[in-house]
Amino acid sequence: MKTFKSLTPALMVAAAMLTWGEARADYPLSYEATLTGTGSTGDFTPYYINALRHGKVTAANNALIEGKLQREMETDRRFSYGFGADFLAGWSSANNYAIYNAESGWGERSCHPPRIWLQQLYGEVKYRGVFLTAGMKEHSSALLSPTLSSGDLVESGNARPIPEVRIGFIDFQDIPLTNGWVQIQGELGYGKMTDSDWWTDRYNYYNYHVVTGEWYNYKRCYFRTKPSERFSVTLGMQAAATFGGTRYVYNRGEMTREPEKTKVNLKAFWNALLPMRGSGEGFYEGNHLGSWDFMARYRFVSGHEVKAYFEWPWEDGSGIGRRNGWDGLWGLEWHAPDSNLPIHGAVAEYIDMTNQSGPQHFAPGDFPGNTIGSEATGGDDYYNNQFYNAYANYGMSIGTPMLMAPIFNLDGYLAYVANRMRGFHVALEGQILPGLDWRAMGGYRVGYGNGRVMLPENIHSTSVAVDVKWKMACVKGLSLTGMLAYDHGSMPGNSFGAMVSLTYSGNLNL
Repeated sequence: MKTFKSLTPALMVAAAMLTWGEARADYPLSYEATLTGTGSTGDFTPYYINALRHGKVTAANNALIEGKLQREMETDRRFSYGFGADFLAGWSSANNYAIYNAESGWGERSCHPPRIWLQQLYGEVKYRGVFLTAGMKEHSSALLSPTLSSGDLVESGNARPIPEVRIGFIDFQDIPLTNGWVQIQGELGYGKMTDSDWWTDRYNYYNYHVVTGEWYNYKRCYFRTKPSERFSVTLGMQAAATFGGTRYVYNRGEMTREPEKTKVNLKAFWNALLPMRGSGEGFYEGNHLGSWDFMARYRFVSGHEVKAYFEWPWEDGSGIGRRNGWDGLWGLEWHAPDSNLPIHGAVAEYIDMTNQSGPQHFAPGDFPGNTIGSEATGGDDYYNNQFYNAYANYGMSIGTPMLMAPIFNLDGYLAYVANRMRGFHVALEGQILPGLDWRAMGGYRVGYGNGRVMLPENIHSTSVAVDVKWKMACVKGLSLTGMLAYDHGSMPGNSFGAMVSLTYSGNLNL
């Protein structure tokens, strides 16, 4: 019931769209039905099968049906509206998560994805270059390739969508008085997370903490030089925060303190937007993180495009000030002007998260009246927080999937245990024959621990995958996709898997 209550604004907006639309001769609706089956030898699907799929496929074995209905906004009209609904149903295998009881000791709890769930439900409107969306809608990286990249550091499309209200610019808009040479794009959203039961079901109750009822905030602002020129630059910042909620701390199966409930009021919403330091030993309200983003694109006379980009992560002032060394995602991307070539796109990326400072942290401003003027800015712990849940939704990383997310910790310790890591990723895509597309991906990751505790032994994984999509000419709208993937290592473990999807899509004009 919590999910449906949080979606009330979306239902109201969608209903308004149906009754208050512009008079048109046609009313285009797109529909899609997909049957998906996966099988794996490990505890979960291999990395390249579960990553960047909005949290739909995580269990080792799945048999799912997905139905989708959508009306997209028309960008060539001054006023337009859209809406969408997307549900999944079927069977997924379970995993056993460790749980501790003060009387009986260690045990296991069997958990599996829901048998039926609502993936998307939203309504949206636009006027000129501004949009407003309410409900659950899937979002992917605003900067990186959705098919080739390893994923955005802040909002990648790796986890299930969060019910929220979001406002922003449709694409990039010209800044007045710049004659189109400088454009701006930005978004701001507030949402209510609905995954409290997921966290409490998989938490081990032995140590650490768990939080229920969190809220979510996302914002970004990008500037771009004139895109019609052969050389163009995009730069800006993303920021996200989780706030609110009630925190429970356990030690060996027993709660060590009274539940700590954070007030959710106008001040909390404001502090999520513009973080303000609390008094005394208080830190900024909410768990804040983000990235400095940059991309340079060059278009050759032949039409080929090359992009170079980086995303620099931050979680505090030292990160914003670029005091975390070379930490970040670094990438090169190439695209051919003809999508019918055997190879028409490629990406190579390197990620480094090893320059986080150590566990010692002392900021003189946190202790009024102290006589020590020096500071030690430490305690970095990417995607983790001393009060809030890890930066994840239903266990999957909201940011990059290259960091092993809490869902993969079968010991019930629901944090990122190896966010001090390095890795690389490469991907190619092309067309074998008309209607027959292919993609291949490969990468390596090694994790040493997190910003506070190093692992006794490094964990690592080598991952490869190839998928082929066949658009059947004999039946319009019917496509068949097959994928093979393999993981070797301990992040979280060896796994060989396959996925097959049969999709039928089309359009209705009402």
